[in-house]
Order: sequence, then structure tokens, then C-alpha cells
Amino acid sequence: MCSEFIRPCSGGIAIITNNVPNPSDLFVIEKYFKSVKGINSNDIPSPRLPQSKLYLKIMGLPYLRADGNKITSENIIDFMKYLDLFKNIPLATKPCIIKASPKSDMAIIWFDIWDTQNGSKAKLLIYYFFNLGRYIAMVRATNMNQGVSQCHNYWKWGHFTYSCRVYRSQCQKCSRPHKLEYHRDLAWYCKANFKLNPPLTRNCPGPTMLSLLQIHQL
Repeated sequence: MCSEFIRPCSGGIAIITNNVPNPSDLFVIEKYFKSVKGINSNDIPSPRLPQSKLYLKIMGLPYLRADGNKITSENIIDFMKYLDLFKNIPLATKPCIIKASPKSDMAIIWFDIWDTQNGSKAKLLIYYFFNLGRYIAMVRATNMNQGVSQCHNYWKWGHFTYSCRVYRSQCQKCSRPHKLEYHRDLAWYCKANFKLNPPLTRNCPGPTMLSLLQIHQL
């Protein structure tokens, strides 16, 4: 195996090789970079092959520590290093901590890991329990957030356009029964009127429905 070129990437560098490196090749690469002068060897992470990012969460841990302060990402990272369950599990990002609910004192810890394509490392974590003092926590898999659905027929939240039961479009600007791209052709305050002096062309900034209601109230 030989290295063809090295380029920077997010969070480190990428080494392009002519063959897939084996564990002994990775050890040689790590040893070389740790021997470079001016670089702290403790700051050099172990080299790894390209992997997939998987999304997991921990449920059942408290949101507050014993001293009353919020639990931090650094606390979670230190705790993971202490547990054998998370041994040799590389984190892709710092853990994110939120409350289980606005009034709850329990937390949900979201964290991402680097894993192989078949998810061999995630299988060692998902649905496993572990103890933190008197608390019993469990690791669960999560899905990527697909965002909040919005219907483009009448611009309401909660469902997608293909599942909408309203078989007509509604303009995003004036709420009339036409699509947004035909707003300047069909809206009475935007469409062209060449009978005026001077003639009015289709050049409308488009007043909002709220401004029109305020005009009519006056």
C-alpha cells in the first residue's frame, strides 16, 4: 500500500491510498504522525477507514447533576470512557442533551458514532442497559430528522402535499384559489391593467393578506 496524496477534510486530514489499508497499515500511519515534531501525540486520533454515521440516543439519565447543575456533553463523554459498553466506539460529534419534556428532570442524550456499513458497532449498543448510580439507562436507535411536513396546496403544517385532501391550490400571498406562480396574473391588485394612465404592468411587490385586511378595515 502507498499513499497517493493527502488532503484536509473536516476535523482532520484524508489520506488517499492505492489499496484498502489493513490494521498494520493504519498502525504505521498513526506511528508516523505521532513522531512528527511540533505535534502533541495525544492530539493525534487513531486513523480509521471511511465509515457511516449512525444516530443514537440514551434515555433514563437525569438532566441535573447532584450539585444541581445541568449535565454537560463533557460529563457524558467522560462517563462513556468509563463504561466498557462504549469502549472502542468513536463519537462523530459531541453529545447533545435535552430535557425529556419541559417539566421533566430526566434527559435524552443524542449522540452520533462512526460505524461500519452493516452497523456492527451500533448493534453492540442498541437496547443495552447500563447503570449510573441509581439510574438505569438504555441506548436506542434514532432516525434522522426529516423536518416538519408542510402542504404546498394551502400552506398548512402537519401533512405533505401528496396526502392532502384539499384538491385545489391556495396562493401563498393572497390565499386565493390559484398557485403562487400565477399570483401576478390572477390577483386583482397585481395583474396588469393597460387601461390605466400610465398603464400598469405586472410589477407587484405583492401586499400580504394582513395588509389588505387592514386597508379594508380603514
